[in-house]
Amino acid sequence: MKSKQEKWHSRLTIWVISILLFELISGLIIYLASFSLTTQALVVIHTALGLAVVIPYIIYQARHWYSYRKNKLTQHKLLGYLSMATACGACISGVLLSYEAAFQTRINYFWDQAHIVSTFGFVLSVVPHIGLLIIRDYRAIKERKTNQLIKAEKQFGFRVLFIIAILIGIMTLFIDAYTPNQYQNKFPSDYEFTYGRGKPFEPSLATTSDGEAIDALLLSNSKSCTSSGCHTEIGKEWEVSAHRYSAMDPTFRVVQHSMAVEKGPASTRYCGGCHDPVSLLSGSTNLDDKKLTNAMGMDEGISCVSCHSMSKVDVKGNAQYEITKRVPYMFELEKGKTAKFLSDFLIRAYPQYHVATFNRTLLKTPEFCGTCHKQFIDEKVNGAGTVQLQNQYDNWRKSHWNHPGQNTRTIECRECHMPLVSTFDPANGDSLDYNRTPHDNMHRGHRFLGGNQFIPALLKLPDSKKQVELVEEWLKGEMQIPEIKDKWHNGLNIPIQLGSPDSISAGQNVGIDVTVTNNKSGHNFPTGPLDLIQAWIKLTVKDEYGNVIYSSGVLDKDYFIPSGSFIYRSQPVDQYGNDIDRHNLWELVGIKSSRSLYPGFSDQMKYNFIYKPGVIDHLDKNDTLFVDAELCYRKFNQFFLNRFFNEDGKKDITAPVTVLSREQKKIIIKRPHNNHP
Repeated sequence: MKSKQEKWHSRLTIWVISILLFELISGLIIYLASFSLTTQALVVIHTALGLAVVIPYIIYQARHWYSYRKNKLTQHKLLGYLSMATACGACISGVLLSYEAAFQTRINYFWDQAHIVSTFGFVLSVVPHIGLLIIRDYRAIKERKTNQLIKAEKQFGFRVLFIIAILIGIMTLFIDAYTPNQYQNKFPSDYEFTYGRGKPFEPSLATTSDGEAIDALLLSNSKSCTSSGCHTEIGKEWEVSAHRYSAMDPTFRVVQHSMAVEKGPASTRYCGGCHDPVSLLSGSTNLDDKKLTNAMGMDEGISCVSCHSMSKVDVKGNAQYEITKRVPYMFELEKGKTAKFLSDFLIRAYPQYHVATFNRTLLKTPEFCGTCHKQFIDEKVNGAGTVQLQNQYDNWRKSHWNHPGQNTRTIECRECHMPLVSTFDPANGDSLDYNRTPHDNMHRGHRFLGGNQFIPALLKLPDSKKQVELVEEWLKGEMQIPEIKDKWHNGLNIPIQLGSPDSISAGQNVGIDVTVTNNKSGHNFPTGPLDLIQAWIKLTVKDEYGNVIYSSGVLDKDYFIPSGSFIYRSQPVDQYGNDIDRHNLWELVGIKSSRSLYPGFSDQMKYNFIYKPGVIDHLDKNDTLFVDAELCYRKFNQFFLNRFFNEDGKKDITAPVTVLSREQKKIIIKRPHNNHP
């Protein structure tokens, strides 16, 4: 059996204790220090060394226990057992956390807490265990006038410190050898500061926390959220959403191009805050940039990062938000499988910064949505003055759906447009919602269901068929949202009701009332750019032979709504009184007419015609009229599409029409009785 001096000289003991102490120190730094390159490097080295020392530690611990197993149970031995138990706990939880960070979508917070608790437990037990041992041996040797054991212990200590110094040196070299990406967080040298250096992004009200540009790479790379395996479901939902295609939308691009031609490329910054924040905030929307955007901005529109990095918002509208420049993890935006593996590992193993950066309470508020879903034109854009345009935020704020401080009565934006989806996404759960729990295996849907059932199919986006189906279901009000069923109305979103007599005499005036009610929408219906969107009543009256007796709102062969039909829409004008008919908002100075339906309100249209029955064989037989009323909706009017997309008079593109609600009735037309023999 080895003497005490020989045990202090054991190489296995020296290396195991050295690495354990380094693991202890590095772990405490990771836990207590703020996010930095050093702490990330420590996570990598801490993990690698921790895995490497597991087997040597087991061997060392088994030998150590075997040597002292028969000794009397003393206070010192009890501390040794506690040290062994906590060290084993740290090893087991560390191995499990390493596996989860490397191959799962998230670490288990139970094991994370177990690792932290066992680490502190190890500190509290091993320090007195070793300290008391050294003190005891020092006293014993002093009494016997010999210091060989003390010398062995000192040599052991110096060797341990030397190895720890080597490990610190390796870590320093690792950090020094790592060359992070260099990001262009400055404006191009030829950037045009139209409204001064202090307002670089105007006429958009969007800005950054330091007033400087942000490299497009730091605002994009949304695919990494799905390729990591973490937010795959959310990524697929976003990929086909209006937020994703906001910049690639061909209707947006033709309008943006027209504005650039007529007002200059820098003027299109007005559009970029909501449609293309990546290009806007990276300084791409500039005087000499003919494309007005960069490839990343066009492909991602409102990217994951641009949305989740907003740190301040204001409900003035026109994208009055502030984005804070993020610090990427090591290897995060670098190419190669190894870099991808390491960055994903770091994010999962050291998630505190990731969560704090992207999971802000602000994201859950209606005000967050209101920063873009409230739009106006001002003098900087039209050269005249302020004109309020679409304003979903204030529509909702002043409606019967908003009861400040009463969560059980209030329905907010995300509750309708981002209904909960069953998931195993790491972002599942929400402790801040009154009707949810921190781990309810649900996430907010990122399809951002709204009123666009046209563009996903036009662009042939992934899963566009399902997106269109869901949008139409949502538009009609047929989608069930269980989490708000107790405070949302039943029935269709915008129901239509027919009012007509059950019967009239032939030759009399036929009066038909059509009532439309905004039953479930949280804002005006329709909403959005009402110079483009059309919602209208289609009314047809047929006899029992299928002949059309009366009609209104039936599209003609060129997909136009006939004059005289009842349409919900807006007609803006320029300074000369000309209609704004190509969404040329930079020339808009006023609204000539506008009609939409406020939440909870109804609108009624009256139709009249005289039905004169024809001569038929059975003159005593009453006629039957079949009345069919539909509320129709399409995202773009045909004039706009023809103007930009249909060349040479060809009707290549037309927006699909969705029937939001429908009602049918019969009217009996009583003929006068005849007395012919």
